[in-house]
Amino acid sequence: MSKIALNSNASGTGVFTIASPNSDTDRTLTLPDESGTVLTTANSTILTTSSSIIQNSGPAFSVYKNAVQTLSSGTFTKIQFDGEDFDTDNAFDSTTNYRFQPTTAGYYVLHGVATPNAVYSAGAQGFYKNGSLYKWGAYNQNTTGVSQQAVSCLVYLNGSTDYVEFYASLYTGQNINCVANTATQAFSWLQGYLVRAA
Repeated sequence: MSKIALNSNASGTGVFTIASPNSDTDRTLTLPDESGTVLTTANSTILTTSSSIIQNSGPAFSVYKNAVQTLSSGTFTKIQFDGEDFDTDNAFDSTTNYRFQPTTAGYYVLHGVATPNAVYSAGAQGFYKNGSLYKWGAYNQNTTGVSQQAVSCLVYLNGSTDYVEFYASLYTGQNINCVANTATQAFSWLQGYLVRAA
């Protein structure tokens, strides 16, 4: 087995030439004079160009409606996502508060949809942060069938007290039900993951 020794100037930018064994082509590796965290096989972090750290093992979850839920017309109602595909950090409460509250501070991308099983005249759905409306989308009249679009947002969560919930409001002359289904064919679902640590 061939061994490769690497030597360079102890200061400034170093250039390493690695000689390959046998007849393979030699390769030159140029390393910038960079401070910060160095990526190794033992790390679970990646150094970005802005010198911030993203955890590749950060929180991610996917939940869905398992039981039918009745929504009152014209009232924003929290969707009770009670089924889980996965929840890597056990950060989503699918039994009591139906909220995502991660313990890792950072910026999260969230996607969600609540699909009714009856026609409606108008509707809105979106994300509440710490009990207040954060981002939402409104929908036009739909009187010939069931149609609903997913909404997405980017939100900062402090890793301790911040939490996010998903709400929907549909305007009809009567209450309607939020469609529930299996995990693989869910009509109403919520997903999220960490994209950048604080």
